[in-house]
Amino acid sequence: MIHQLKQKFAEKFDDEVRFFKGWLDGPKSVGTPFPTSIYTGRAMANLIDPNSGLPVLEVGPGTGTITRAILARGIKQENLYAVEYSADFVAGLKCEFPDAHILHGDAFNMHAVLGDARDLTFDCVISAIPLLNLPMIQRIAYLEDMLSRIPAGRPVVQVTYGPMSPVPAGLGNFLVERADFIVRNVPPAHLWTYRKRTA
Repeated sequence: MIHQLKQKFAEKFDDEVRFFKGWLDGPKSVGTPFPTSIYTGRAMANLIDPNSGLPVLEVGPGTGTITRAILARGIKQENLYAVEYSADFVAGLKCEFPDAHILHGDAFNMHAVLGDARDLTFDCVISAIPLLNLPMIQRIAYLEDMLSRIPAGRPVVQVTYGPMSPVPAGLGNFLVERADFIVRNVPPAHLWTYRKRTA
């Protein structure tokens, strides 16, 4: 029991060190010096429909906290497509999740990054990229691209550390809703969902 606790603590510490190094290397692309908490990961993964039969698209998996929650939700590794900008994070993710589709590239060039999977329909998009660091026009374009890859009514789930939606309602052809506020995250995290307008 003590050995298991030590191992879990060591893994968590290793995640935090790797994430902090990633933040130092590129604070605008990582967004925060702390990895997402397991509580935030679970809250995001809970919005996946594991019975849809569709793969899941994760954007900005970092060290894999949210990825683990997605898999715990019942998504098989081979049904997970994760797009990560940091080559160091990609290497770690590929080791931990060898059967998942871990893709190295820019989320703002998703068509190219997905390659042969570019025409897939996903159940939803789980996104942890730091949208607040980007110009509004880029945020809108990103969300519209992600929404084009999922069925009407299914969400793009975005985590952010500001109290307002990264893209306010009315700036695009989608509905915006605050899904959750996670206090047990450093810093506290806001979850937002974006869905296509159906009428």
